[in-house]
Amino acid sequence: MRLESAKMTWKSEFMIEIKPITADDRAVWTPLWRAYLNYYETTLSDAIYESSFHRLVDPRTSSYYGFLAWDGADAVGLVHYIFHMHGWKIEPVTYLQDLYTVPNARGKGVGRALIEEVYAAADAEGAPTVYWMTQDFNAAGRRLYDKVGDLTPFIKYQRPNP
Repeated sequence: MRLESAKMTWKSEFMIEIKPITADDRAVWTPLWRAYLNYYETTLSDAIYESSFHRLVDPRTSSYYGFLAWDGADAVGLVHYIFHMHGWKIEPVTYLQDLYTVPNARGKGVGRALIEEVYAAADAEGAPTVYWMTQDFNAAGRRLYDKVGDLTPFIKYQRPNP
């Protein structure tokens, strides 16, 4: 399911417009995603950037999506999310994988608008459970997350690199 754009007005100087990421957005998406990954001290190969963007805009992809937040002609944030099956639920769930707001737009409702748009997409898809992770040092993000979500007691583990 590919979603249409939505307009949201928040109590700030921004008129934030949330739009699905399209093939025409590559030039604004790349620096936003690079900045997000830099925040988490992560670098990825150009092949991963290419693959990720292609999957976001490919209409045949049925589980990986993204939105950009716009303040007029300026892209000021992004979010990526994934629908997937869950062994504990009948309906699919939604993983909010990446969320980023440019520094000068933080605290002005952009992150909240992006999360709320993912909530709406999840509801429309019949996948109302939305979850995400962040690192413990992300104090600014966690202040927002405490307002829009419930902190769970889970700790993440992953397979060591082979």
